[in-house]
Amino acid sequence: MADILARLAPIRFGPELLGDLAAAERREWWLGNGRGAYAAGAAALDLTRRYHGLLIAPVDPPLGRVLVLGKADATVTVGGVSYPLFTNRWADGAVAPEGYRALTEFRLDGTVPVWRFRCGAAIVEHRIWLEPGVDTVYLAWKLEGEVDGEPWLGVAFLANGRDHHGETWEPGFNPEIAAQDAGLTVAVPGRFTLRIGGSGGHVEPRGDWYENFALPVEHERGLGDRDAHRHVADGYAPLAAGRWVGYAAGLGADVSADLDAALARRLAHDRAVLEQAIAADPVFATAPGWVLRLVLAADLYRIARPLPDVPDGRSVIAGYPWFGDWGRDTMIALPGLCLATGRFDEARLILETFGRFVDGGMLPNVFPGAGDVPEYNTVDAALWYIEAWRAYIAATGDDAALRRAWPVLQSVIAGYTRGTRYGIAVDPADGLVRAGEPGVQLTWMDAKVGDWVVTPRIGKPVEINALWYNALVAMAALAARVGRDSAAYSAAAGKAKAGFARFLRPEGQGLYDVVDGPDGHDSSLRPNQIFAVSLPASPLDPTHQAAVVEACAPLATPFGLRSLGPDEPGYCGVFTGGVRERDGAYHQGTVWAWLLGPWALASYRVGGDAAAAQALLAGIAPHLCDAGLGQVSEVFDGDPPHTPRGCPAQAWSVACIVEAWWTLERAKRQSANPAPAD
Repeated sequence: MADILARLAPIRFGPELLGDLAAAERREWWLGNGRGAYAAGAAALDLTRRYHGLLIAPVDPPLGRVLVLGKADATVTVGGVSYPLFTNRWADGAVAPEGYRALTEFRLDGTVPVWRFRCGAAIVEHRIWLEPGVDTVYLAWKLEGEVDGEPWLGVAFLANGRDHHGETWEPGFNPEIAAQDAGLTVAVPGRFTLRIGGSGGHVEPRGDWYENFALPVEHERGLGDRDAHRHVADGYAPLAAGRWVGYAAGLGADVSADLDAALARRLAHDRAVLEQAIAADPVFATAPGWVLRLVLAADLYRIARPLPDVPDGRSVIAGYPWFGDWGRDTMIALPGLCLATGRFDEARLILETFGRFVDGGMLPNVFPGAGDVPEYNTVDAALWYIEAWRAYIAATGDDAALRRAWPVLQSVIAGYTRGTRYGIAVDPADGLVRAGEPGVQLTWMDAKVGDWVVTPRIGKPVEINALWYNALVAMAALAARVGRDSAAYSAAAGKAKAGFARFLRPEGQGLYDVVDGPDGHDSSLRPNQIFAVSLPASPLDPTHQAAVVEACAPLATPFGLRSLGPDEPGYCGVFTGGVRERDGAYHQGTVWAWLLGPWALASYRVGGDAAAAQALLAGIAPHLCDAGLGQVSEVFDGDPPHTPRGCPAQAWSVACIVEAWWTLERAKRQSANPAPAD
């Protein structure tokens, strides 16, 4: 059988791109280990973000991630000539060394980044990968071709101990560095011990600092753009043609430097991700390579999230590098990350893990860390939670889990009906949910700078009430499954549906974004109305559904929907600048990739052509070779050429596209092979 990894859409660059430093830096690789640790960097093998590093691990669990190992700068000596296989940018503007100029190829093998360098008459291949489930990174080099003399590999290890969001304070990082057998330990008593082991040669302790790294992406974001790392060790090893040589660096009690076995485990893990999706639903057996890339990408976000009473708890990282696990993002992403890909047990564990934090009918916006207090400033997360349960039950028929969760699901509807935090309550006059108070951002359009809430949306937001109606319809059906009375949910759904007619704009112009706001109805053209069509239960008739899709057409791009119409006051077509400028543009025209899935589903509902709707998703395929490689960015500029921005790897961006493709592919096949009539 052919290797399933060979079916992935290729991500490969040659010297024509790699020789352009800006282009090579724009392409970033991202690796995860399934427990919150990650590694990341640029194809040029230099640092452009404070978040770039070889091991960023949850030293302060459950998700207090620390930059432990920053770089491993390799130099190969062949025929008496030394070739740097890395690049560094410095604060004075210098780029030295310029190892990227020796690159002949960069590609992804599954999730594993692979570099090939021309070193005189020889080629040196370099790979980096993380051990699944363990906080260990592997760094391997292999010489190809016969060379004169005795070729050597030298590696300078640069470590750190700062929070991955923070900036280095040099006096605060004074580790105890000690040689140990064929390796070395870098210990910060009471916090972590980094162990470095080699597959040959020896490792020598060091202790000096490499200062004034320039971080151009942080400069662009208006943040601190300098960093320093401690030079903790140098490794030296002989090279032999055709044999991997390198190191393992990790936080476990022991690290194995068996590179061949470790690489085989990593690639086997990647294959298993794809094979599980195909086993769960054969539609993936013939999926395009770009879709399989996204199925593999989904694995980056699913993580272990143990709780004292839930040792096997699971969660979702909303995006890399700076997001943690968020309630709204997790529930929106869950169907694409877990249900489409056959991860049913993980889906249940995520739902049950988050269910323990439902309070007053609300799901936390930010999932709490150790000792943290949950933040409940979101009006939609709990409604997406019900939709995630509906999707889980539809996929699995797991009524036993539904019975256990039923009191929590009931509490959501009860909380919204009687009223809960931040003015969230059902208006008995029309059956719609109102929400919001001055100074608080509750919907997914939640940018806030100081006291400035950029899109407050106080009143009755359209997508919240589409979600509310969908939740009531779902609860009626779920109640019937577990033998509960569904009449109250059906009655409330009927009232909400009648009340939803208040969102209809005159002359078939789609829907108001908010009704009953402080200044009346908000007629701004925003994408939020698309959920009144894309969710399983729509409160609109087919004519009004079509009007919504037509109204949203000016928002559509190949990468998602703009958050504000380009002809609207306040539209901002470029997402750049410092924090205030970027947050001010976040929902004012910036394109959001996660909306591409609902856009395609709504288009199918209106047009009935699954293949045409699926084609709307394919515009994302070229993007997989840009920004976060094999991933989908959080946002894009509203104006062409729609430059990718924000997080280079975003869970709901990946998940909503996978979910929509999967749903539409099943619809295509069902249409081609309809079930026989009774």
